[in-house]
Amino acid sequence: MSDAMNDIGERPIADVREVNFDGLVGPTHNYSGLALGNLASMTHQGLVANPKEAALQGLGKMKALMDAGYAQGVLPPQQRPDLGALRRLGFQGSDAQVLARAAGEAPQLLRAVCSASSMWTANAATVTPSADAPDGRVHFTPANLQSSFHRYLEPDTTGRVLASIFRDARHFAHHPALPGTPAFSDEGAANHTRLAAEYGEAGVHLFVYGRAAFGWGEEEGVAPRRYPARQTLEASQAIARQHGLSESQVVFAQQHPEAIDAGVFHNDVIAVGNGPVLLYHERAFLDEQGTLEALRAKMPTPLIPVRVLEEAVSLEDAVASYLFNSQLLANPDGTMTLVVPGECQERESVWRTIQDLLLAGHNPISEVVVKDVKQSMRNGGGPACLRLRVVLSAAERAALAGRVLLDDGLHGDLTAWVERHYRDRLAPEDLADPQLAAETLTALDELTRLLSLGAVYPFQRG
Repeated sequence: MSDAMNDIGERPIADVREVNFDGLVGPTHNYSGLALGNLASMTHQGLVANPKEAALQGLGKMKALMDAGYAQGVLPPQQRPDLGALRRLGFQGSDAQVLARAAGEAPQLLRAVCSASSMWTANAATVTPSADAPDGRVHFTPANLQSSFHRYLEPDTTGRVLASIFRDARHFAHHPALPGTPAFSDEGAANHTRLAAEYGEAGVHLFVYGRAAFGWGEEEGVAPRRYPARQTLEASQAIARQHGLSESQVVFAQQHPEAIDAGVFHNDVIAVGNGPVLLYHERAFLDEQGTLEALRAKMPTPLIPVRVLEEAVSLEDAVASYLFNSQLLANPDGTMTLVVPGECQERESVWRTIQDLLLAGHNPISEVVVKDVKQSMRNGGGPACLRLRVVLSAAERAALAGRVLLDDGLHGDLTAWVERHYRDRLAPEDLADPQLAAETLTALDELTRLLSLGAVYPFQRG
């Protein structure tokens, strides 16, 4: 393997690793219930949040994976509250006046511009590794997230952060977010899975969409009826074109409308893949067999599907436990580890399925690790939501800018930073506090220096 070459014949596939870049939970983490179709977010609306605990839970997960030998990176949160967005919407005056007026006239807008949703970096972008790209570079497209206002505010800063870290043009290519219109609604890697024998070998990209914007059929059962389908076929196709992927490298599959109506707002809530393994619920795809056949036809290595029956785990239990929003991690010995949220232990059917089907089944999943990310889970984000997967060679890892690959020193510095700057109680009514806005800017300015990222935030760029 160390001397092997990929199908392009130029780049060695040795020492290629998947790096999980987790998003730091921001200081304004709160429960505003902004995400329609995200049942956890809607259910916990109005609760008092603990931003400090949320950030430390995320850092604890990162540290545990780093200690277990997995490559772990970190991405900073967004600038919140986004006072610039409020000013563009007509609120004028000092920061305190803008916040007070928004709280009185449009509290839903204030909640939106304070959202810490960028913590779920699975939505940050879609990434194609250099092994699959015709120019031999890693490609990034920030998600436009146009389906919800609070997330639509993210792509500009996300693009600057990614361009700051992955700045070496010899190794990395950056594309603009797709047009922010319903036809090209893009939710990032939460609807994208790459399947391959090894990280450094050629892979097949599974893009999952909820609706097609052009030429959508009217036949019964094609579209969800209760909650909106966020990802479009056209967005997925456009990203594949941006990254230079050919027809032989991609599979486009429609998400099951009934799953969306059950609260499966992204594909990563109902399926997760890594290497040649695809762990999925039987109601994940509208055309299950067609999706599997297309993957088998295009993958150079045998697909290993791990199917969970609805009679074993209902859609309701899948959404409540986030079994499929777990991290599936490859080990050097060919086995895989599944990192699940603590809620999986609280659902008897889910925990039994993990023991019976996964650990005792004929598949590479040999270990399950339970992590407490309850602060994130209450807003609808499990372990897989919290990370953006980026496959990088040794040379590409060496080309990263900034201090973003986790080690003991960085973990210690980030933990101390959280302890200094974060509140341990935040209710929705606290979002109008101008002191919270000032605290956040101070914290983020220090963070960019700690991570050596430069001026990535609007307040730093004038």
